[in-house]
Amino acid sequence: MDTDQAFLEYVVKALVDNQDAVVVTRTVDEMGVLLTLTVSPDDMGKIIGRDGNIAKALRTLLRVVGMKHNARVNMKINEPAGGKRFGEDRPLDDVISDLGV
Repeated sequence: MDTDQAFLEYVVKALVDNQDAVVVTRTVDEMGVLLTLTVSPDDMGKIIGRDGNIAKALRTLLRVVGMKHNARVNMKINEPAGGKRFGEDRPLDDVISDLGV
């Protein structure tokens, strides 16, 4: 396991509740290194954080790890199957009617 992949796995497992569901895959191409992170759907909020701050911090730290090894490292977070983005599950008309507008 490479340094960047081991680092990401270590940090993410410290943040989540379901450590067994953490999977980090590493691919290398002409653009650099891409680490793809998969976690339990229940732990997605802990990895992304409020306004994406935790995900941004993880990406920044991975860039630093990559700089030490002369590599460009990026991270992608896989959305779990059946996951919903905020507001997608209700039509706009229902939301407006709930607000009483």
